[in-house]
Amino acid sequence: MSDAPLILGVSGLRGIVGESLTPEVAVRYAQAVGAWFANIDPCSDTYDIVVGHDGRAGHEVVYHAVISGLLAAGWGVVPIGRAMTPTIAVAVDQCEEVAGGIVITASHNPQQWNGIKVLSALVEPDEPGGGVSAPSAQKAQQIIERFENSDFSWGTKYQREHFCTRVSEVTHAGLSTWKKISISVDIDFEDLHASVVEYALPQRGLDRREFGKLLVVVDSVNASGSTGSALMCQTLGVRSVQLYGDDTGIFPHTPEPTKENLSGEGGLCDAVPGLKADVGFAQDPDADRLAVVDERGEYIGEEYTLVLCAMALMEARKSDPASSNGKPAFVVNLSTSRMIDDVAKHYGGEVVRTAVGEANVVEAMKSLKASGRDVVLGGEGNGGVIWPEVTYVRDSLSGMALVLSLMARTGKTVSQLVEMINGLGPTDEVKANGYTIIKKKSALAKKSDADPVVEHLKGIYDAQDDCRVDLQDGIRIDWDDRGVWAHVRASNTEPIMRVIVEAPSAEEAESVAATIDEQIASMGS
Repeated sequence: MSDAPLILGVSGLRGIVGESLTPEVAVRYAQAVGAWFANIDPCSDTYDIVVGHDGRAGHEVVYHAVISGLLAAGWGVVPIGRAMTPTIAVAVDQCEEVAGGIVITASHNPQQWNGIKVLSALVEPDEPGGGVSAPSAQKAQQIIERFENSDFSWGTKYQREHFCTRVSEVTHAGLSTWKKISISVDIDFEDLHASVVEYALPQRGLDRREFGKLLVVVDSVNASGSTGSALMCQTLGVRSVQLYGDDTGIFPHTPEPTKENLSGEGGLCDAVPGLKADVGFAQDPDADRLAVVDERGEYIGEEYTLVLCAMALMEARKSDPASSNGKPAFVVNLSTSRMIDDVAKHYGGEVVRTAVGEANVVEAMKSLKASGRDVVLGGEGNGGVIWPEVTYVRDSLSGMALVLSLMARTGKTVSQLVEMINGLGPTDEVKANGYTIIKKKSALAKKSDADPVVEHLKGIYDAQDDCRVDLQDGIRIDWDDRGVWAHVRASNTEPIMRVIVEAPSAEEAESVAATIDEQIASMGS
């Protein structure tokens, strides 16, 4: 038995290929997913499931194992090969008789990792619909329980007997009309995705008249975002240069789009000023996250991505007030920068926070929208933009288009837009330099090891009058008067505990983080 971690959570399954993630594990997980889908909608004879992968090297074994598991669960499969996670979501949204999708991806995890992410188009009677999305935390747990208990049963007893009878008939008659892999896929889903983004821009008054003057550099880490980003730039009339856009699936650097990983010699931070480009965009392997580099080659951080997109949408509304339906809402997770609060306040909007995890954000977006709220945008501070006009999945193409639209409308450079955002802050220090956010992490043997840490910190901060405590996901502590917050939680995707602190200065952020470290360390004394 391998000691390598196999992570099961709201983001699906992730493991190290050949160790914790084996063909047997992938088949079993796909069977559990297939059975889960079938029990949501017992009339699954009419449905297929779209399957794609993020392009990282070594994906083949997991990709084909997942297809086998779905076939074993009685589903037809539409395999579309290498594709961005949001492209697979668009494919599911646009195709008839498709129950959902599965993406073979480990997102930003290193090369040796891979994983399985589920997207569902099926909803139960008491749920708000409105587009494909990742299953909620409760539904993800149902899949996990099926996987751990090897519960692959689906439908009623009659339906299962009918399936077995039909397979026997097909086998003996030499027919091929039962569930199968759909080998021929006539739709270019990446082109479709780019077209959906293009269509959404004018629908929301977003400017693209000056796009042809802009030069963009895109780092796609040789993974699934390369073709889609190039297609979108072409569709929008933006000049672009592809950096690390081949089909090898070998990452040229650690794939998470952070400052450290983009600042190497010849990397994106070098390429943008070297080519005299207007902006640099960095995608992660499955292209659901987006980081931005300004015209000077400065990494402005993933936290600014969502904020720039929110500003793009709200600036467009100035010229079309009729597009607003009540107080605009932005839905983000607890680990997202308070810059979004500053922008929301400036435009008369509201921020609704959820537990970390794309599914949690989307669930809140759909619920608010179903109640009549004006949900403008959702997402996470890791560069994940969820624009419901395109898809209820984090989408780097939506992020690129919205940032470019803001640049075109305002005529400002990215660095000038950052200054605008900082200028909305509550203190002179923030207005001058912006917030400082620091992110630390420590290893965990298992996710539950973070629980006593949260309880310990709750006991300390619940008793204090100068802060607010939120226990939706780990513990978040807000010192509103100081413009400071901290979030301590177990990761959904890695065997680590995260500690995130944001403050008006680096000194204050480090001081708060050090205090929390000391309080955690004191548990053993």
